[in-house]
Amino acid sequence: MHSLERTAVSDAFFEDPGSLKKVPCPSIFDPAEKYISLIMPAYNEEFRLPEALTETLNYLKQRSVADKTFSYEVLIVDDGSTDRTSKVAFEYVKKHNIDNVRVLLLGRNHGKGEAVRKGMLHARGELLLMLDADGATQVTDLAKLEAQIHALSEKVGSSLARSASSSQRLSDVEIAVFGSRAHLEKQALATRKWYRNFLMKGFHLVVLLTAGPGIRDTQCGFKMFTRSAARKLFTNIRLKRWCFDVEIVYLCKRLRIPMTEVSVSWTEIPGSKVRMTSILHMVFELLLIRVGYGLGIWKIYS
Repeated sequence: MHSLERTAVSDAFFEDPGSLKKVPCPSIFDPAEKYISLIMPAYNEEFRLPEALTETLNYLKQRSVADKTFSYEVLIVDDGSTDRTSKVAFEYVKKHNIDNVRVLLLGRNHGKGEAVRKGMLHARGELLLMLDADGATQVTDLAKLEAQIHALSEKVGSSLARSASSSQRLSDVEIAVFGSRAHLEKQALATRKWYRNFLMKGFHLVVLLTAGPGIRDTQCGFKMFTRSAARKLFTNIRLKRWCFDVEIVYLCKRLRIPMTEVSVSWTEIPGSKVRMTSILHMVFELLLIRVGYGLGIWKIYS
């Protein structure tokens, strides 16, 4: 599986609208070239994308000005959009240059899980953050996840130091930190329709039975990984749409990748693509996780 991914990554290119040249895609197997990569899956987001990108790039630029060691890239993965999403994204490439902003075109719609996976496999960061194109979570909250990764890395590093003389780089330590909206649950329950609450409670129960306890909010689209953790997780992940988040939690447990949850601010943004019928698709995908891994049909490569 890893060799197949390596080949697939090496054959891909980014388009540079500034020079009209093709820039070879890097591989998650290569050493990190940036401090942080932000992977933003986008499907028909021409109207919500500009605000999210502007806010994100302003924040990253401010940090890079204040700290010269802070390098970044934003990777927009256009998941087969039928609107002007790619045109909007390429305008930001022109403005901020292809070293800082890149667009990956998937050609046809695969699903959010596949868009995130492809972005992760082509990212250059020591840290990799997935975030939604609707701007529902404030990008400044990435500092909370980042701080948690550094804290956990120091713990792992100190335990390694006792058993070995060499020190590890941040990108070599396997850690996953998940943004969480669990602290907002009471407020959400009060504002949602009763049948939505019923379906969501049922969904959370199935998630608990599938991935086990530990992470209260598996579906928040704001997750950060070290490079080595992302390499293991996203070369194994199978689900392409709704429940890839749950599969990530499942894989973290199976691969013994330390994971933790951090509360983030979150705003309901109009235009959600989740429908009630989506819950049925989600439950089906959760069953796939149980069957695929439980029966050994899906192998896990470490």
